[in-house]
Amino acid sequence: MDDKTTRERILDALRETPRTPSALAEEFGVARGTALTHVRHLSESLDGTDETLLVRPPACKSCGFEDFDDPVNVPSRCPECKHEGIEEPAFVVEAV
Repeated sequence: MDDKTTRERILDALRETPRTPSALAEEFGVARGTALTHVRHLSESLDGTDETLLVRPPACKSCGFEDFDDPVNVPSRCPECKHEGIEEPAFVVEAV
């Protein structure tokens, strides 16, 4: 039996390959917002270690806008063109 917490298992997964919030939610049986909360906490817990959280920011599928205020979020629409098709951010943990 695995005695790791969900957050520890998410960290292990992010060390393997980039994942989106929806992929994490599905893989670990949590809500997408909960997955984002885990990612935020992981980012803070990696401070001062030899690892870092890399983020591919969300992007508008219509105009390509990527300069969202919070890259660790899934915006509902683009602030530039108002399109609702937003590609989710992706996260990966790598050694620095």
